[in-house]
Amino acid sequence: MEHASVDTPLQPWAVSEVEYPANADTAEKIRFLLRYAILAPSGHNTQPWLFRLRDQAVEVRADRTRALPVVDPDDRALVISCGAALGALRIAARHFGFRANVELLPDPSDEDLLAGVSLEHGAPPSDDEEELFRAIPERHSNRQAFEDRDVGDDLAERLVADARDEDVELHLVRGDDRAAIAQLIGEGDRIQMADKRFRRELASWVHPNRSRSHDGMRGYGFGFGELMSHAGPLVIRSFDLGRGQAARDRELAERSPLLSVFVTDSDEPAAWLATGQALQRVLLRARSAGVWSSFLNQPIEVAELRTRLAEAIGRHSDHPQLVVRFGYGPSIKPEPRRPVQEVLSEERAS
Repeated sequence: MEHASVDTPLQPWAVSEVEYPANADTAEKIRFLLRYAILAPSGHNTQPWLFRLRDQAVEVRADRTRALPVVDPDDRALVISCGAALGALRIAARHFGFRANVELLPDPSDEDLLAGVSLEHGAPPSDDEEELFRAIPERHSNRQAFEDRDVGDDLAERLVADARDEDVELHLVRGDDRAAIAQLIGEGDRIQMADKRFRRELASWVHPNRSRSHDGMRGYGFGFGELMSHAGPLVIRSFDLGRGQAARDRELAERSPLLSVFVTDSDEPAAWLATGQALQRVLLRARSAGVWSSFLNQPIEVAELRTRLAEAIGRHSDHPQLVVRFGYGPSIKPEPRRPVQEVLSEERAS
C-alpha cells in the first residue's frame, strides 16, 4: 500500500507474507500471525483486543478499557470484535500450514479470557482458504455510497454459507423488508444523536484526517475533507456529527445492493464470539469478490429497536447481532491500527 509508507498509523495494513519467520520458533510465528488478526473490524475502530503468549499458544483477551459504555453497555460488540480478530488469526494460520485449535471461554473465573489458541501442523490450505487470506489486508469498512449494481445471488448465498460454517445465520434482507429496516436505522440514528452521552462518546473516537492516533475513526471515513484535516479535538466535538445522518443512513440502507443481518439463537459471549468469526469470513469473502461493506447497527445498539428488528425480519425468537450492507464502490483508505507490540504480552511457564 503506497499510503502506508508515509502514514505510520496505517503501516500495519502493509503486512507481507514474505516477512513470515519460517525458521523461527512457534511463538515468533504466532507474533507474525497476529499482524493479520489486528486488521479485524471493531466498533468505532476501538480494537478492543489483547493477546497473551503462553509458551507455544496464545490467549485472545478482551481489553475492556476500550469499551463503549453508551453504545455497547454489555460489551456485546466488544466481544464480537475480538471474535473477528480470532477469525482472522485462524485464517492466517491456515495459510501458513497450521490448524488453529481453539478453546472458547476456557476459564469461567476470567471473563476477559475469550479464547485459547494453539497451533498444530495441518494440511496445505485449500483454494477457498487462500481466497479468504488474500483479502485480509484489503478488507476495511467503506461508508461511502455504493454503486447501483447488484451483488450476485451466487455470492450472496456463499456469504450465507460462510456464516453458517460458524453456526451463525446471515439473513438477507429483500423486497419490502429493506424499507422497514431502513426506517429502523433512521429511527436509531435520531435516538442516538439526541443523547448527549452518545454524541460525546462518538466524538471521542473521531479524529482529524492527519491524526497520529493508532485507533478511532478519521474524518475521511465519513466523507469529511479539509475541515477534518485541520480541526482539533474541540472543533471535532462541537461539529454536528448527526446533521443529516439519519436521512443519509436510511438512504444507504434503502439503496444498498445487499443488506443483511447477522442472527444467533442465543445472546451470550459464546454466540458473540461465533458472530465475530462469522463476520470475518463473510467480509473477507465479499472483499475477495471486489465487494465493500460497512455497518448500520443502530437498530441493534438502541435496545428498544432490537426486538422490532428481529420481528421485521421474521426472527422473533432470535437475536440480531449486526446489520451489514454490501456493495461495489470507490476505494477509500483504511482506518489506523495499533501494531502488534501494543496489544501483545508474553508469559512463559516457569
